Amino acid sequence: MSFASKGMAATAQDEAYRAILQDIRSGRYQPGERLIPETIARELAMSRMPVREAFQRLANEGLVLIRPNRGCIVSGLTIEEIYELFEIRSVLEGLAVRLAMPRFDAAALAELDDHVARMHRAGAAGGAEWLGRHQEFHAYICGLSRRPKLIAQIAALHIAVEPYMRVWLHHVAQPAHATERQDEVVEAIRTGDAEHAEAVMRDHVLRTAPRLAEFLRSRGQAVSMSSARPASAAI
Repeated sequence: MSFASKGMAATAQDEAYRAILQDIRSGRYQPGERLIPETIARELAMSRMPVREAFQRLANEGLVLIRPNRGCIVSGLTIEEIYELFEIRSVLEGLAVRLAMPRFDAAALAELDDHVARMHRAGAAGGAEWLGRHQEFHAYICGLSRRPKLIAQIAALHIAVEPYMRVWLHHVAQPAHATERQDEVVEAIRTGDAEHAEAVMRDHVLRTAPRLAEFLRSRGQAVSMSSARPASAAI
């Protein structure tokens, strides 16, 4: 195979991966749903091979399950797994903010304030818009740690719970109130105390788990993404 054909194959696989990943994150493909490679390939105007390769990549990241005779299934999370993911994320993001602290100069703090301002504005637009700004806030802090593997692991944890977060925020009354939790993190970073900032970040992340779990448990839907009643948010 030539270098050109290899490049084309990689591009097609990347395109398929990004498209399927976005559909999982947005909730178009729900936990437990089977992904049909022929259908996806037709939608993306490509052959089945890059789609199947994308399935394998997503499986390696824990976002789908490839089962004999059942094909590719979107992974679902139990309540216990949701708690575990937030526990892991709290430790990793606490580490990330501690590593990032030496880089929070005046310019970085100003950028952090801008992220919070965007979250406040997005709160009126609805849960999906707010969630995007919330993820950007966390990604900015983690990015300043300059630890690529750590950043990638944290991003994967965000993606794993994103479909659940989206449906939760869709049903809460005022996601804008959750932005107040980000203010606590910013104030901790402003102190310049790395250990304090780490502790506040860990607590900040862990607070979400019981509220999200309560929402999902109220409808018995740790793996199902069907409609649910309103709940209060604090993320």
